[in-house]
Amino acid sequence: MRRMATTMYSMTRSQPKPEGDISSVFASLSGVDADKPLEPRFSQLKAQIIRDHEQQVKDSWYRLLDALKHENDTIRSSDKSIIPEVEFNSIKNVSADLENEIRNRGTMIVRGVLPENEALKLKLDVEDYIKQNPNTNAFPKDKPVVYELYWSPSQIRARANYRVAEALAFANSLWHASPSTHISLSENIIYADRLRIRQPGDTKFALGPHVDGGSIERWEDYEYRSCYKSIFEGRWEENDFFDATHRVGAQMSLYNTIGGCSIFRSWQGWLSASTVAPGEGGLLVNPLLKHAASYWLLRPFFTQTQNGSDWEIDTTSIWQGAIPGRGQEVNDKLHPHLELSTSMVPIPKVQAGDMVLWHCDTIHAVDSIHRGQSDSSVFYIPAVPLCEMNVKYLVQQRDAFLQGIPPPDFPGGEGESHHIGRGTHEELIQLIGGRSMGFELFSIKSDMQLGEKQVTTRANTILNL
Repeated sequence: MRRMATTMYSMTRSQPKPEGDISSVFASLSGVDADKPLEPRFSQLKAQIIRDHEQQVKDSWYRLLDALKHENDTIRSSDKSIIPEVEFNSIKNVSADLENEIRNRGTMIVRGVLPENEALKLKLDVEDYIKQNPNTNAFPKDKPVVYELYWSPSQIRARANYRVAEALAFANSLWHASPSTHISLSENIIYADRLRIRQPGDTKFALGPHVDGGSIERWEDYEYRSCYKSIFEGRWEENDFFDATHRVGAQMSLYNTIGGCSIFRSWQGWLSASTVAPGEGGLLVNPLLKHAASYWLLRPFFTQTQNGSDWEIDTTSIWQGAIPGRGQEVNDKLHPHLELSTSMVPIPKVQAGDMVLWHCDTIHAVDSIHRGQSDSSVFYIPAVPLCEMNVKYLVQQRDAFLQGIPPPDFPGGEGESHHIGRGTHEELIQLIGGRSMGFELFSIKSDMQLGEKQVTTRANTILNL
């Protein structure tokens, strides 16, 4: 039956990537020199980006350093959790104040998306799937934490669950775009990603502070840096990190490396499949979206004077933490004013069935040591609004699913094509998840904006059903 389903769709997969694991995404996990200067053309790029705005940018840098100091002090002095929380049953009645706080912090917890027993059952089932398929690739190889799995029945059930879809729709609703922008924020599609099962005592899956969605691309690609236009003109206070107008055309993976994300994820996120408290192998975030992102975006343009009391425009090709083909990493050496040792906040205790979501420009990290007594397990499930770039990826992902191979953004190889018990097209359709995986046409509604109607029509053409 699976073979028959595969022949119903055209195979449009791009050049497959070599096999690998999650370590290939990060310089710190793969041994790449983060301090090495880039090609001379990147010096020219710096000059181009801030041309005619040099003084405004320099003035804004000083304002930003002052604002960051104040905000970091606020985080340190807070005696309660600074991460906004929403009950799933209340997401349709969230106050404007809470919505603004979520935008301000760039992170949120949605409580009770799935019943706890249902989320725990997903984990038990995927553990059985792993046992049936012991040759599954994972990182680290000796004591796996992150599995190169995308098509297990548990992952398919989690992504296609209507309550998960509603939580992601709420997250997308916090964004906006001009009426003519070719995006539908009311339609979320599936982006298949890995899963994590981290055992107590693990120290190897220690991801330091970083930002996904490319690195040097944010400056190098014209559309991508247009998302931050006001920052590069010396007006960081005015930058709207929830405007999707330029995100739909931004190229986030110019170097086509293993693990580079090529689509627009408005929010990254995961569904918890265990109870995890701070310090137990979970997530840390920097809850200063506008301030922190403005800082690491401007950092390559500045160097301190020899006496350390002033700043001047940096004309070298050093781009702090931005390495072609790798994720954007931040640290105390390269980004001292972020004060990461005290500004990275652990996510409050979550239960199985809760979802954690963070903005695509948010700095995040993983506990360096899992000090808990039980596993820390999550299914990675981001928010992915409908736009042309995303639906083109969806078609390739649909084909990969039918073949049982990894999605196009991820390390290649035969993947789960020979795995026992992997999820099927029929199971997905039964879960009413066919549309979000590209097996059904999207609906055009009368109340849609012009751009939304146009991109939906375009998407249905690309699906070629």
